[in-house]
Amino acid sequence: MKIAFVYDAVYPWVKGGAEKRIYELGKRLAGQGNEVHIFGIKWWDGADIVVSEGMVLHGVCRPMELYVNGRRSTSEAVIFSVKLLPHLLSERFNVIDVSAFPYFSCFSAKLASILMRTPMVITWHEVWGNYWYEYMGWRGFFGKLVEHLVSKLTSSSIAVSVMTREDLGPLGVRGKNIYIISNGIDPGRIASITPSADECDILFVGRLIREKNVDILIEAVDYLRDKLPDIKCHIIGDGPERERLTGFAGERGLLDNIRFSGFMDYDEVIAHIKSSKVFVLPSSREGFGMVVIEAFACGVPVVTVKSQKNAASLLISRDTGFIVNPDARELCGAIYTLIMDDVLRKKMSISAIYAAQRYDWNNMVNQLTGVYKEL
Repeated sequence: MKIAFVYDAVYPWVKGGAEKRIYELGKRLAGQGNEVHIFGIKWWDGADIVVSEGMVLHGVCRPMELYVNGRRSTSEAVIFSVKLLPHLLSERFNVIDVSAFPYFSCFSAKLASILMRTPMVITWHEVWGNYWYEYMGWRGFFGKLVEHLVSKLTSSSIAVSVMTREDLGPLGVRGKNIYIISNGIDPGRIASITPSADECDILFVGRLIREKNVDILIEAVDYLRDKLPDIKCHIIGDGPERERLTGFAGERGLLDNIRFSGFMDYDEVIAHIKSSKVFVLPSSREGFGMVVIEAFACGVPVVTVKSQKNAASLLISRDTGFIVNPDARELCGAIYTLIMDDVLRKKMSISAIYAAQRYDWNNMVNQLTGVYKEL
């Protein structure tokens, strides 16, 4: 098959769950003999079209800021969608797989699918619904409208989690037209990575945006310091919130306890997860939460928060971590319990490793191949 993936952000130049998913699935599909093309922003140097790990990368436009004032840039999404169409029309594919977000590219992909008579599937990582109003105020009406229109572009959708599938219901997308293909991990690669010598008590990995609620984690560390003066927290990632969060930690005198690092390559991230005691993901919004199963595969229990839009909470059971309210004191209590109770932490570690085994990218790519053939 000749497959086209469409998403503006491209791994490893941009690090996130959606980018990582396309990268992992794409290289495995290519390894099976398929011709895989990825259409995104040209984040790399050199030619507009390059081959990487068996996949053909198409840079459809120059690099742009993905976030403006802490929110995804609308102008970037529009420019990318406009530039995308002629690139998609330059070749004929067996299937076009376009990520729903940031929405406008779905309309370009739909037009290309009509003109080229190519089946299109939309992969949904999240459905925002009324969250649009929280994100954009009254302008959220337009975001919600665009999301609704995108849901009507194809009869076939892929959801990365059960939560996402259920959230598609109010948009009129029915279960029989939705395939659930979750995100995954590479168990063998994770097992081969040596833990970092740089140990810490608490680890967070992710894009530093408002929805990740890293400020709640910083408050929790402040409370923990009263009981554990030498508590160490490592925050790996970058984003529009970094300067504010660094300042927030500094105001509380926590820069000896909290270390901020930028994005790292994948092996480094896994090495740091393995050298931590507790992984914390305080996000109020996660379409899946790939870092949770990566932490599980490393044998590290996870603490996350209750939220209607946090699909990561569905991955965690009482045997693998804690789910608490998005409150710094509750987060502090859960983290303190795991740090102080070695027996409980080791028991959860074993359960976490076992839970991670079902999320193998090889299984996911076989499911995806079946969907493409059906289309």
